[in-house]
Amino acid sequence: MPPAEIVNALETALGHGAVISGTDIGERYIEDVLGNRGEAPLAIVRPLSTHDVSRILTICHAHGAPVVTQGGRTGLALGQLPRKDEVVLSLERMTKIEVIDADAGTATVQAGVILQALQDEVEKEGLMFPLDLGGRGSCTIGGNIATNAGGNRVIRYGMTRDLVVGIEAVLADGTILDSLRTVTKNNTGPDLKQLFIGSEGMLGVVTRAVLRLVPKPTDRIVALCAVDDFAQVRALLRHCRARLGGDLTAFEVMWRSYYSRAVGLAGSPPPIATDHAYHILIEASGMDSHLLRDTLELALGEASDGGMIADAVVSRSSAENDRLWRVRDLAIETSRLIAPLVPFDVSVGIRDMDAFVNDVGKAVLDLDPRCEMLVFGHVGDGNLHFAIHNPPDRDELFEQIEHVVYQCVGTYRGSVSAEHGIGWLKRDFLKYTRSPAEIQTMRMLKMTLDPKRILNRNRVIEI
Repeated sequence: MPPAEIVNALETALGHGAVISGTDIGERYIEDVLGNRGEAPLAIVRPLSTHDVSRILTICHAHGAPVVTQGGRTGLALGQLPRKDEVVLSLERMTKIEVIDADAGTATVQAGVILQALQDEVEKEGLMFPLDLGGRGSCTIGGNIATNAGGNRVIRYGMTRDLVVGIEAVLADGTILDSLRTVTKNNTGPDLKQLFIGSEGMLGVVTRAVLRLVPKPTDRIVALCAVDDFAQVRALLRHCRARLGGDLTAFEVMWRSYYSRAVGLAGSPPPIATDHAYHILIEASGMDSHLLRDTLELALGEASDGGMIADAVVSRSSAENDRLWRVRDLAIETSRLIAPLVPFDVSVGIRDMDAFVNDVGKAVLDLDPRCEMLVFGHVGDGNLHFAIHNPPDRDELFEQIEHVVYQCVGTYRGSVSAEHGIGWLKRDFLKYTRSPAEIQTMRMLKMTLDPKRILNRNRVIEI
């Protein structure tokens, strides 16, 4: 069927306002948050329901039209950017928070719900959806599920896959797969929802989900500590886990290269001097503010006596919590200070982090002594983010920097993507994280569920 007839078929199936084509297609569907651009899509389709999604995919499957799914368009792996003549399936109108069940501790939502909108709504019930990340104001639940998002609280609550109870998804041919069970105990064969969590839309389109909620902690306290050796970082993490237990919500580490720049952007005096090697943001949350503060301050006092920390400050108000977190939340703005840059989101074993960062630093400086590196991350769960300066007069270095970094990740048996996904950007480096047998199994799953390869074609793996 000619492209114009496919657009007409979609318009007929969905009705007025659901399909955008030609010059009416806005730039926001083609460009990502970092300014990377895709190509002109055939059309933008904006369903209101699961059955709309089913009709869209039935039409596209029948005519072999490739489809790329978009949520909040905050992805950093280029996976949501359209290629020429693809149909963009945008879930931006599927924004219903359908049920909040305080008894079961669950919320049933459509995939286009903005993360922060869900957080704000469940808070009214004294509950919390634990997933939290910098893009909370624009990222969607469907995108979080598709990429198995992590964020700031993984050390306590786990990744997105740990927070999903049930899923509804639409397969490439339009088949609706209903696994929206709200029960936690369901031992009835393989857990099919796990196929779609982290698969980046290549196996099916997540349309609705049942999510796990927890009681909202009434208090949280943040501390910023400075240490001068990575062995102290590891010792402090072990100590905080032992002393704070389940109250430990975050353990974020900022290398000096990052911290010294971030505090300059924060708009207030540095909470701690910038001449230390590492600055660690620790958050504890719970139901008793006095007990929480006493426990955290006792833990830090013991750490100081034990030579684990050189300096520390503890928040005294929610405003101070936000002020300390702001230094860490300025990651994108701080990284841009060394633009043009090559960004990375990897994971390695905590005991290997110091050696890994040193090895990467040496390798990129061998490429060009101007390749400065900023390092920060969710060290409590093994996730490092860093940005490496790519000298503007050496465009060819971009791919060379990627290769040396991901080879190093492979050497340390880490992951080339800790929480941002693979998309187009990291597809060629998947081999450093996954074995040939694993990649072949992914291809078999893809060809079984999407034999015409219409869903997010050539993202994650190439067939």
